[in-house]
Amino acid sequence: MKYQTFLGSEVKQSEFDKAFFHFIPVPLEKSVSYGKGTRLGPSAILKASWALETYDGISDPSKSGFYTHKTVNCNKSIEKIYSKVNEKISSVLNADKFPVILGGEHTVTALAVKSVKENIGNFGIIHFDAHADLKDSYHNNSYSHACAIKRVFDLGCPIIQFGIRSLVEEEDLFRKKNNITFYDASIFFNNKKPLIKIPDNFPDKIYITIDVDVFDPSLIPATGTPEPGGLMWYQVINILKNIIEEKKVIGFDVVELAPKKNDHSSDFTCAKLIYLIIGMIARKVL
Repeated sequence: MKYQTFLGSEVKQSEFDKAFFHFIPVPLEKSVSYGKGTRLGPSAILKASWALETYDGISDPSKSGFYTHKTVNCNKSIEKIYSKVNEKISSVLNADKFPVILGGEHTVTALAVKSVKENIGNFGIIHFDAHADLKDSYHNNSYSHACAIKRVFDLGCPIIQFGIRSLVEEEDLFRKKNNITFYDASIFFNNKKPLIKIPDNFPDKIYITIDVDVFDPSLIPATGTPEPGGLMWYQVINILKNIIEEKKVIGFDVVELAPKKNDHSSDFTCAKLIYLIIGMIARKVL
């Protein structure tokens, strides 16, 4: 059986212009530095989505219409991959629809955000991750997954980080010097209810990027660089809920799932996460 569409077991794919949510699989794996397998992430998420219930406990987000695009060919140069990602995202945004990017290593975010910015203009980035990803270059590669958020910063996007617990000193100094707001993982355990405040001057429009290693490895072990001490399920869900209620989300991605044999839980957790985010957005804008 081929799992080519999101939640295809329950939802018939809508026509392009009748679907609000557009899924764009980008199975990029060029710069992973530890565990491998991100190229398999998008297909694993699509497969796991077939086991979801359409009712998310509050509503049925599938009624908004789903369209899953053909997978982007990532056996090319970054420039050519960007060209294809940009083509797909531009077509979605120009139709006043909503892009959901399925990665792939975190470099996917740099490509997606560049495209969204060319189409929409200014917006902020909400970044969930175990790692700061603020290196300017890693292993002589400025488009390494470890540089994804630095590339986003270079585009002029304000950034708020959640869940960071692994970074080099230069990255920590960089985010402090450049007024990047951050809520590292430790504060969620040192303070059970940390006060999370979005800066007053932060843009109303936001793009959300979720590297799944933001979660504790007990929830999603299938990722390239799992870090102990991650956020738990409802911590992330509640942060997302509050931000989505306050801001206008213009797109999001979920990246860095590296599926492992006999681990269905990680794949399903990622699919469930995506569906719950879609529900939050749909209930606000549709």
